[in-house]
Amino acid sequence: MNPVRPAAVAGSFYPDRPEQLSEQVNALLRAAAMHEPTPPSPPKALIVPHAGYIYSGPVAASAYAQLAPWKNTYRRVVLVGPVHRVPIRGLALPQTGGFETPLGVIPLDAEAMLTLARLPQVTHSAAAHAWEHSLEVQLPFLQQALGAFSLVPLAAGDATPEEVAGVLDCLWGGPETLIVISSDLSHYLPYATAKQFDQSTAEAILQLRLPLNHEQACGGTPINGLLLEAKRRHLRVELLDLRNSGDTAGDRSRVVGYGAFAFFEEPLLAH
Repeated sequence: MNPVRPAAVAGSFYPDRPEQLSEQVNALLRAAAMHEPTPPSPPKALIVPHAGYIYSGPVAASAYAQLAPWKNTYRRVVLVGPVHRVPIRGLALPQTGGFETPLGVIPLDAEAMLTLARLPQVTHSAAAHAWEHSLEVQLPFLQQALGAFSLVPLAAGDATPEEVAGVLDCLWGGPETLIVISSDLSHYLPYATAKQFDQSTAEAILQLRLPLNHEQACGGTPINGLLLEAKRRHLRVELLDLRNSGDTAGDRSRVVGYGAFAFFEEPLLAH
């Protein structure tokens, strides 16, 4: 097992200098915290976009700002994102012991990965992880928002909602475990069309209505698994932010949609 997966998209999707990176992420988190009320309970799962920070960083920050009051509660992050470069069947674990960013190395949860490797839909693929940005761009936000934690990174390829839900169920855990699903929404539609399209997708997510297709969300595969498991576990969903690259840093002729969502476990009522 290789010791560490080095950062692949530092310097393109986000700054490669540690000081500049932490400054940018902290500024995004501070700005988001000014607009987002503190939730009454810790989120169990998040859906977060994964573009370059100038495009989707403000939307991603609206999700990660939710974690601040429970920074010391979370100990493990299960991170699932779609493959963009290497097609795979099922979900793939990396063949490393850590993931590196300019802010340091995040240790992987070897015991959890051994547990997952027993599932038939889970494989190992160094190639699927080597250049995959959908997972990597979440890591500096997690490092700044949580401090120390262990990571279970999964690249999702051709997988059914049941297969993804089975992985999430296996590592659901308690309040120490946070699930993060990495996904953008629509791609390269005109601004007004994208707004309507993404609003419809957001409503489906809020209603736990699946399946989403990959035109609605490039991470439709992991989102569908989360929605299925959220239905089973009666999670409550909140929309935190819904924008696109035309709102943040791009032109409006062809935009990419971004949404941030938080999922909460409802407390059991005493009878």
